[in-house]
Amino acid sequence: MLACVRSAVVLGIEALPVMVEVETSNGMPHFHLVGLAGSAVAEAQVRVLAAVRNCGVKLPSKRVVVNLAPADLRKDGAGLDVPIAVALLAASHELPPAALEGIQFLGELSLSGEVRPVRGVLPVAMAARRAGARALVVPEANGHEAAVVEGLTVHAVRHVAQIVAWARGESPLPPLPEAPPPPPSPPPLDLSDVVGQEVAKRALEVAAAGGHNLLLFGPPGSGKTMLARRLPGLLPPLDFDEAIEATVVHSVAGLTRHRGLLAERPFRAPHHSISDAGLVGGSSPPRPGEVSLAHHGVLFLDELPEFRRHVLESLRQPTEDGEVTLARAARSITYPARFALVAAMNPCPCGHHGDLTRRCRCTSVELLKYRRRVSGPLLDRIDLHVDVPAVPPAALGTAGSGPSSAEVRARVARVRALSVARGGEGRVNARLRGALFRRHCAPDAAARRLLLACMERLGLSARAHDKVLRVARTIADLAGAEAVGEPHVAEAVQYRGLDRPIA
Repeated sequence: MLACVRSAVVLGIEALPVMVEVETSNGMPHFHLVGLAGSAVAEAQVRVLAAVRNCGVKLPSKRVVVNLAPADLRKDGAGLDVPIAVALLAASHELPPAALEGIQFLGELSLSGEVRPVRGVLPVAMAARRAGARALVVPEANGHEAAVVEGLTVHAVRHVAQIVAWARGESPLPPLPEAPPPPPSPPPLDLSDVVGQEVAKRALEVAAAGGHNLLLFGPPGSGKTMLARRLPGLLPPLDFDEAIEATVVHSVAGLTRHRGLLAERPFRAPHHSISDAGLVGGSSPPRPGEVSLAHHGVLFLDELPEFRRHVLESLRQPTEDGEVTLARAARSITYPARFALVAAMNPCPCGHHGDLTRRCRCTSVELLKYRRRVSGPLLDRIDLHVDVPAVPPAALGTAGSGPSSAEVRARVARVRALSVARGGEGRVNARLRGALFRRHCAPDAAARRLLLACMERLGLSARAHDKVLRVARTIADLAGAEAVGEPHVAEAVQYRGLDRPIA
């Protein structure tokens, strides 16, 4: 007998439909699986047969052929265990095929028959709704993730025996369990906690409002990390579309179990020992990297020069394009990567170059070598380079000053609303392109003269020229100005600290 069950596999952030076909026939007992299966799928035979046996079903001794269609699509992961088991039971006359029509199945099986969570349930649920499926059966731990998709009935099961009893009409599938209470949130990090550093706070506000990349450089203990970790609190909350996009990436990475949509913007801070595959994605099968896990959030690289050179260079394309394409011999996969890059570094190996209170011990050669760990092309792609000097000893122990994160967030939300109204890519000024850039970032005559003079003196590239204008547009929006004027360009140029010659 032939039985067919619908499922899907995840490729990149997309779910592609898979039809699991199982035929049982007389002959020498044998389990044969075809359809370009990866190693985890090929091992499903052992898990499926043990799980079916341990849920009290005795299969007849027959020849079993399992085909995963389409045959030219490679299937990776253990999510096809449950559909293979269900199709095998239907082909063995243990389940009525009519009960399985219009339903997709997904999940990994243990030898005892328990249904274990898998990656990529959210894109599978979205694909199931588009394909017209009436229901989706997923592991219990993935139930709330799949339930995010409206217009699709989701059944979350703990054991394959529940599916058997439901298909036989003996008992209904259990309702979706209540979502567990969210873990307690850590105390909020407020910008007003930071002592001094008014210039850096202002730059942080500009970066948040315009979606600009930011590099903080200064001696150890000056507050670079404190400032960077307060950036997410200045950003407006995720809207529904952004939350869906960010959650899909985290779902593919297997980070969304027992929860639904992401409630907060991602903040990723990988260690400097990370590989290029860990940062931009890769491995086999491919997985999203930190730049994609930071989609619609913040990617923080502390101690920037300590990252390996080739790892940092892999950031060039994602920071410009907002996506990462991993090209392999058999396929290409694209992951979204629209993030705000925040980096921090010391000014020199000893950390005290330019410090008025402690003497720098580095030679000019050591200083140049240290700075060259971060290439010029990468620095050119960072909009703001901001000096964070050491805090005077007299100020330590005093209360912070300046506006709170809530006040700054209100101003940031106003500027981002203007950016959305302009219709720019990514809804931020940092991604204004083409005609929109020429229309909204055009400086007046005085600002144009100042910018040209600064380009000649600092040797700015054409890319840096455009980035200065985008930053100036954000500064003008914060000031409520219609046009980009000389004061806005002057402030934007001041944020190009590493373009100046080394003193």
